[in-house]
Amino acid sequence: MQKRTVLCTMRGRIWTRGLQLTLVLLAMQAPAAHAQGYINAFLGNNFGGDAGCQSATSCESPASNLGLAFGRGNVVVFEEEFFYARDFFGKSATQSTNLITLTSNIVIAPKIGYVRPYGLIGLGFMKTRATLTASQLTNSDTNLDWNLGGGVEISGKHVGVRGDLRQVHALQNLTLPGLPITGLKLDFNRATAGIILRF
Repeated sequence: MQKRTVLCTMRGRIWTRGLQLTLVLLAMQAPAAHAQGYINAFLGNNFGGDAGCQSATSCESPASNLGLAFGRGNVVVFEEEFFYARDFFGKSATQSTNLITLTSNIVIAPKIGYVRPYGLIGLGFMKTRATLTASQLTNSDTNLDWNLGGGVEISGKHVGVRGDLRQVHALQNLTLPGLPITGLKLDFNRATAGIILRF
């Protein structure tokens, strides 16, 4: 009787441990199995801060931008983003400028039906390039930058649209020797709209 009780107890423990191990393995596999990836192609405008003309003479401020982002995850998402802004300091006959950022972001994006509101924070690199038209003198500068923002996505299973608003800040002063644009710790806002493809 005691042997049978001991055997039943041992079998019960083995089944319990086996069930616990199975549940742990399933929990570990579930995020990987259901993690979604996406590609977001976007365009928009820069405004505020240092975006646009730095002087009021003979300068237009189109400050348009475009970019591409790749992300993977469910509620917590890791995202890599490439961003390009032509004529960042405005369009003029005396100089041409552009700005490129490459940023790694952590995105918190819970899904509520077809809607996915999100917030994000990220760190990356900012490359600024400027050319004086008359002398063809060109200089560029690369700094660290960080961004903070959020937005909302409306999508079905594979296709959707996304609106985004962010603040971008450089961590170091801009240095472009020989050019009038220097000594700024760049910061600006950007608003974009894009198409998102999920897979």
